Amino acid sequence: MEETGTALGFRVFGDVEARVDGVPVDLGHLRQRGVLGVLLVEADRAVPVDLLVDRVWGGRPPTRGRGTLYSYVSRLRAALSAAARVRIDRGVGGYRLVVDRQAVDLHRFRDLLARARAADRDESAVPLWERALGLWRGDPLVDLDTAWASGLRAALGRERLAAESEHADAALRLGRHAELLPVLADRARRHPLDERIAAQLVLGLYRDGRRADAVEHLRVLRARLATELGTEPGPRLRELHRRVLAADPRLTPPAGAVSTTARPDVPRQLPAPPRSFTGRADELASVSAVLDAATSAGRQATVVVSAVSGAGGIGKTWLVLHWAHRHLDRFPDGQLFVDLRGFSPDRHPMPPGTAIRGFLDALGVHPTRIPTDPDAQAARYRSLVAGRRMLVVLDNAADAEQVLPLLPGSPSCTVLVTSRHRLPALVARCGAHPLRLGVLTDDESRAVLAEALGGAGAREAEVAELTALCGGFPLALGLVAARVRSHLSPAEVAAGLRASGVRALEDAADPGASLPSVLSWSLRRLSGAQRDAVALLGIAPGPDIGLPAAASLVGLPEAAARAVLRVLVDASLLDHRPGGRYAMHDLVRAYATSLAHELPATARSAALHRVVDFYLHTAHAAHCVLAPHTLLVEPEPAAPGTRPLPLPDDPAAMAWLDAEHRHLLAVQHLAAAHHRPYAVWHLAWSLNEFHRRRGHLAHNATTWQAALDTSVDLPDPATRTRTHRNLGRAYVQLGRHPEAVDHLDRSLALAQRQGDVLQQASTLHSLAEAWERRDDRVALRHARAATELYRTLHQPVWEAVALTTVAWCTARLGDHATARELCRSALGVHDHHHNPGGEADLLACLGHIDHHTGRHEQAVRHYRRALVLYRALGHSYELANTLDGIGHPHAALGRPGGAREAWEEAVALYEDQGRQDDADRLRRHLGVLDP
Repeated sequence: MEETGTALGFRVFGDVEARVDGVPVDLGHLRQRGVLGVLLVEADRAVPVDLLVDRVWGGRPPTRGRGTLYSYVSRLRAALSAAARVRIDRGVGGYRLVVDRQAVDLHRFRDLLARARAADRDESAVPLWERALGLWRGDPLVDLDTAWASGLRAALGRERLAAESEHADAALRLGRHAELLPVLADRARRHPLDERIAAQLVLGLYRDGRRADAVEHLRVLRARLATELGTEPGPRLRELHRRVLAADPRLTPPAGAVSTTARPDVPRQLPAPPRSFTGRADELASVSAVLDAATSAGRQATVVVSAVSGAGGIGKTWLVLHWAHRHLDRFPDGQLFVDLRGFSPDRHPMPPGTAIRGFLDALGVHPTRIPTDPDAQAARYRSLVAGRRMLVVLDNAADAEQVLPLLPGSPSCTVLVTSRHRLPALVARCGAHPLRLGVLTDDESRAVLAEALGGAGAREAEVAELTALCGGFPLALGLVAARVRSHLSPAEVAAGLRASGVRALEDAADPGASLPSVLSWSLRRLSGAQRDAVALLGIAPGPDIGLPAAASLVGLPEAAARAVLRVLVDASLLDHRPGGRYAMHDLVRAYATSLAHELPATARSAALHRVVDFYLHTAHAAHCVLAPHTLLVEPEPAAPGTRPLPLPDDPAAMAWLDAEHRHLLAVQHLAAAHHRPYAVWHLAWSLNEFHRRRGHLAHNATTWQAALDTSVDLPDPATRTRTHRNLGRAYVQLGRHPEAVDHLDRSLALAQRQGDVLQQASTLHSLAEAWERRDDRVALRHARAATELYRTLHQPVWEAVALTTVAWCTARLGDHATARELCRSALGVHDHHHNPGGEADLLACLGHIDHHTGRHEQAVRHYRRALVLYRALGHSYELANTLDGIGHPHAALGRPGGAREAWEEAVALYEDQGRQDDADRLRRHLGVLDP
């Protein structure tokens, strides 16, 4: 967030965020943040209550709309209470957020645009436009799904596009065509019919010596305008075309123009520096000397890399962050930071591709524009940082192979790597400058403690004793200072260290072995609940934890849990990460895990029971939202002290499942290990719709296999029937036909034995899906049987779903007229019962029918309507299938551009879902598509 001269800042571009003194403020859940977002947009203007409710909830306000709003505003006031210059007032006109508008990125954006437009020189205006555009980090109020929010996003999108075009015009007048070309090319792809953007790209290409490319772009644009709009280029483009062909000297850059680097996205990812930092003067000077030497020598052949190595807890990250924050002026184009998790006890090191994806996000690349191929992603990352004076911090690296793909190719960048290993391969292959970090000297250790203890009243002799006991290990010194500042006397701390011993800290080869000794006294002044929380967080499932899950784990109300976690963060036992997540340092978590096994077995078991139930019941709530027409199977009652999250709507459910997916998989493993078969089964059930929508095909099969492994211990025989059916359906999507049919046949046999007609219908429908593309006649037979059973059971929605499959198989067998009538008869059922997923399936089927009967325009219209619904549902799996489908009528209509766009997106989705055969098939289509 751009500094405003105050310690307060707000963002509405992307997620709604607030920071006070650089610290993120917990603004609560999505709708509560939405309330603040609306007030920020209308900063210093009153918003009537009814209007505020409509903007936050649209046409679906909660039952107690005003009461809920009052509650949200009250919580927001509490959250923002630390900011002296902001408040939420209530008057006759409604709610008004009193705030400095310059503290809000949206209003700074508009102010900077106004200043840029009022500037009398391009040299003055261009930096203002760049500062304004640099504030964008995503669509505004991205979490709000109301009509007002959509309209605001569209309007601001137009403002941004206009600003981008004005900036490009001015920058081109300054002769900055070379650096603008990648941006203009991407913008032209996103807005292929915008003649202003086309003119800018053509001028940039011409000035870059690419006259043929400029002429070709004009030819392609002319053809596209004629095909899609039935028009010719406007006079500006026609005149530019004439001048390019004539090599008009007036198109050359202005004399004396100086190119400077445009910075539309300036990431600031560095975590906060350590609050106090003492010592390490030689090491800090060494890092500076490496960069100074490269600069003074004019060495521009390679990127500058420093590899800082040392034992865990020795202070590598603190050193790098302290140095980086002192030298931010050297890196005006931004700073990237990633924790590579090289030495996590319960997680694998982060793949380089994952880190690159994070960097692309930080550099402002829209998710739909990120290449699917890892090598292409790495190339895109290197292109974006090329020529920019940036700092890249790669923290906690496992080895050189993890680091190498993350190195920029531009000599303008500086990279700092920290690792417990020396990384000799990085030194040999990249000329990295190694810096080995050891323990602090006695003088440095005494200075660290004296600075940290400040007015705590420690005598010189006590500081000397503590210094000796800590052995120069920075982590031990920091913990000592924290305990003394928490009103434990220096003598008590020294006594604890003497009793426990920290001599092992001098052994840099195995620093983790001594951490329990350092931490044994650090828990002494914590309350019982706080000590238990440390232990329980060590055994929590997943790599980190959010506040709601942590509250259930420790068995406290959310406010009390937040207070406990804050104490643990202050005691350096826990890290507060972005997004409201909490994580332990690798070594601290190992120690906490050992503490957990010292708790009474009943307390440990109850905590794990609560956290499993938190995830289980919240996932169940999500499933109820995502699949309202599915048979409701209630989980076992949650354990006392469990506080599941309410998930009010489809976007909230999908967002929570996306964020917690890794944790939910870990929870299922935990439930299996603790012999809770129904929890294992119900997690598979609750994740089923999410897995199918997102195309998590392998995970779906894995969770259902775990459910099958434990279902023998469940008393309800219908459970095993459902399990075989859903595992069979998972295998259908994975293309494992024999296994799919085997499980579905078992499911059908069990349902028939139990006399369960509903389960028979569901399994027959799944068998129809399994036999599609294998034998359409067999599939049709099963689909018709399922339809008849659903009809006898008076299940209109499921009857319509099965009828869609009947229509699909009928169409594939060539009877398109009958298939079309079947689709139309089922369409009204889905509309009446508000089943957008079923409606989308029918529309996609109609698109297929229309295409195969030569009605290509109608096919495109049906496919487009289906795409809108699938995108709204987040149904990536069927989205890929429908994009695949719509490309064919586009191609038949002579619109290769439309086909290419659809198929390229489908290929990306297919690959993400592991559907490689489908991806390869479409690549072959793309290969023969007309240019």
